[in-house]
Order: sequence, then C-alpha cells, then structure tokens
Amino acid sequence: MDVNFNSSELIKELNIYCSKVQKKSFHKGEVITSFIAKRNQLCFMLSGEADLIRYDFNGNRTIVEHYTNNDIFGEIFYVVNTNNELFVEAKKNSTVLFFLYDDIQDKCTSNCKFHQKLLDSLSSLFLNQVIELNTRIELLSKRTIREKLLGYFNIISSRNMGKTFTIPFSLTDLADYLSVDRSAMMRELRTLKEEGFIEKNGNRIKLLYK
Repeated sequence: MDVNFNSSELIKELNIYCSKVQKKSFHKGEVITSFIAKRNQLCFMLSGEADLIRYDFNGNRTIVEHYTNNDIFGEIFYVVNTNNELFVEAKKNSTVLFFLYDDIQDKCTSNCKFHQKLLDSLSSLFLNQVIELNTRIELLSKRTIREKLLGYFNIISSRNMGKTFTIPFSLTDLADYLSVDRSAMMRELRTLKEEGFIEKNGNRIKLLYK
C-alpha cells in the first residue's frame, strides 16, 4: 500500500486510454455532482478547483473539502445517511472526468491500462481519504477560532513546505470550512496580525511563529 500515492498518472491514463470515461467542463458556480443520487461514480479533477458543500437543516453552509488538480472524489468516499445533500461546486472553470466504478471489472479496450491500475490503487485511494478526513476532524475539534486558524495554517504551511502560502478560499469560504462565524474569524485574524503571529496581505499569509 503506497501512502504516498500520486493520482496524476492514474488520471492521465484514464484520460488517454479509457473509452468509458466522460469528460465534462463546468463554469465557476456550477454544480459538478451531488452525493445523494447514488450515481456510483468516481470523479477526477483534471483542471480547476471545486468545493464539497453541505447545508444543514437550518441552512448553515459547511465546506467539507476543497478539490484541486488531480484530486479524486465521489460518493463512494461518503456514506450519506441523512437528508443533508452533499454537492460539489466549481470554484473556477473546471474539467472533470467521470467514471462509473460499476465498470471497474470490465475493460473497455484491450490496451486500456486504467481499470487494473485503479483496482490496484483502491486501497491507497481510501487510505489517503481517511488521512484527509482525520486531519479535518482534528482541525474541527479545536475549541477556539484561533486554534482552528493556526491549525489550518500549519497544515497548509506543511503541504507547501514553506511559511508563506496563499489560502485557497475566500475569507467567507474559509469561515465555512472552519465552521466559525466570519466576523469573529476576521477579528481573530486581525489580532493574530497585531500580536505578530502572522503577516497577511489579502489571502497571502506568512507565518512568523515557526
């Protein structure tokens, strides 16, 4: 099992070899897919960005995940057992490959390398998803807005291997991702800046405490 599994080659082979894949383009703001319809599909982000969004019964919006190039998503990773629909919304113009995992055992052409590679990679795909979900649970379990912000900044800093990075969200979306009040989050960001924890220029953040 490869915990450092890279999906880029898998998506490249899907795009080149597999005749059962569907490629679709979406404009910013369009819904790419939802997870309650039981479409039995895997989605592969070829280009662009998208958010997995949930609304609860009170209309509160939560960003569950953020997807960028070469990310893989679909309801196979989420067992939807409530009436709260999860849907993926394009945050930029995006191109997505769709593959029905019911077809995974059936090769579409004699030289299609994708199906066997996907079968061989499923354990790594699920492991990566578990790691991402555990990271998010740890982040949301933090008690204060400051702890959530600094925890998120540490995650992004580690992924970018540097103290300076760009938040991939608007500040409104960041508040929805962290499940906090936007006004309270903005106050905490100003406080972190005033106390010398961060430098902030728009969505560009530099950590001063690491």
